[in-house]
Amino acid sequence: MTSAHTRPSAESPGSAPVTVLSGGTVVTMDPRRRVLEDGAVAFSPASGYLLAVGPSTQLRADYPTAELVDCTGRIVLPGFVNTHTHLFQTLLKGLGDDRALADWFTAMTGPSAVELTEEDCYAAALHGCAEALTTGTTTLVDFMYVHPRPGLGDAVVAAMEEVGIRAVMARGYVTAGADVGVPAELVQTLDGALADAQRLIDRWNRPGSRVRIGLAPCMSWTVDAATLRETRALADATAALVTMHLAESPFDITEAQRRFGMRDVPFAATTGLLGPDLLAVHCVQCDEHDIDLLATHDAKVSHNPCSNLYLGSGIAPIPQMQRRGITVGLASDGPASSSNHSMLQAMKFAALIHKGALRDAEIMTAEKALEMATIDGAAALGMQDVIGSLEPGKRADVVVAELSSLCLTPLHQPVSALVYSARGDEVDRVYVDGQLVVRGGAPVLVNPSEVMQRSAAAASALTHRAGTAALARRPWRSMIVS
Repeated sequence: MTSAHTRPSAESPGSAPVTVLSGGTVVTMDPRRRVLEDGAVAFSPASGYLLAVGPSTQLRADYPTAELVDCTGRIVLPGFVNTHTHLFQTLLKGLGDDRALADWFTAMTGPSAVELTEEDCYAAALHGCAEALTTGTTTLVDFMYVHPRPGLGDAVVAAMEEVGIRAVMARGYVTAGADVGVPAELVQTLDGALADAQRLIDRWNRPGSRVRIGLAPCMSWTVDAATLRETRALADATAALVTMHLAESPFDITEAQRRFGMRDVPFAATTGLLGPDLLAVHCVQCDEHDIDLLATHDAKVSHNPCSNLYLGSGIAPIPQMQRRGITVGLASDGPASSSNHSMLQAMKFAALIHKGALRDAEIMTAEKALEMATIDGAAALGMQDVIGSLEPGKRADVVVAELSSLCLTPLHQPVSALVYSARGDEVDRVYVDGQLVVRGGAPVLVNPSEVMQRSAAAASALTHRAGTAALARRPWRSMIVS
């Protein structure tokens, strides 16, 4: 997905209203990975572009009339890029605990999805986006694959617009899978799904839009070959991002072999789906041939460590992929399988699990985890020229987080502190396109109390309609005996 913005001409210092974040530790994520102590970032709220990054004394002198924000004792960094979540699952937190993926879907997620209304999707997306912003995410990909009735995608986009986040609403679809427990209400005709995707693309994929539309065939056991071929054709015609769950669980592999006579990554390759614009989600079960195919086609990968552990799916071979030059972004996944939208939590898990799985403490660093959450995530979306680092000419998506908490003090290394020590409530300010959307850790454009009340009411009503209310009142389970 290429930039939808035109860069401004050079702007002389002081020629327009400017905000300068001054005195903080600036982690640029630029090609040199500069970390500036007593650094500053200048941007134009009017244009939404970053103007300068450098020493505080220099930028204060260059922009003498700017609005100064004192960031002493804080870290200033590019906003996180969450490459995969399901916003509707904000209403499902805690209902599907301790289940394998197939059971989790058929017993809880599927029945809930069948009952979703426009109000449910709007309330969930508003809450999920607000939660994401307050933990430092400025861009997310919502893999919206359930459409039991019209208008649900529009409700999600409306919430994204209201809360002020940058996002891709990936219009997903399920075109098969009734034989393995996919509710009939979720199975759409391919023509109908792609027509709705085209409608949304025509409306939202325009210059200047912070929200864009992608394409999201769900997973190998919910699609067929025609679905992936037609998805590729529409993506080629519209330049829309494509994303798909691939090789997530052992069930994905066995079902693909049963249905198509091959694993799901090779199957996707035979249909033409693999390409530089494909964001392959999970890839936990990938073998060497799968990795070869992803690398050969320059496909990107979304790593979802918390969800993969929650569902017992396994640990993706991320270091092997990175050694092959595959771009890997980081993600929270939906709150029904990660319980929140926190990229801070995802970074810590990503930095730790590969050390344990491979018994190699050096295999993944805090710095690499932060790259995956910022510039690598931007590259996974084809947006590395627009977001993901603090560089003049990029969009002003900026996070300011506290460093002077009990958890982060004493502070020796700011990136290490952020990845390994942060609790998740350190985020103080967030800007998207130069607009302040979080202040003092709270969303600015929506009322958090009203957002939570609305989502709680929607969640309660949904459990009763879906017949899943008993999952919230399950008995105590100290140990599961097989």
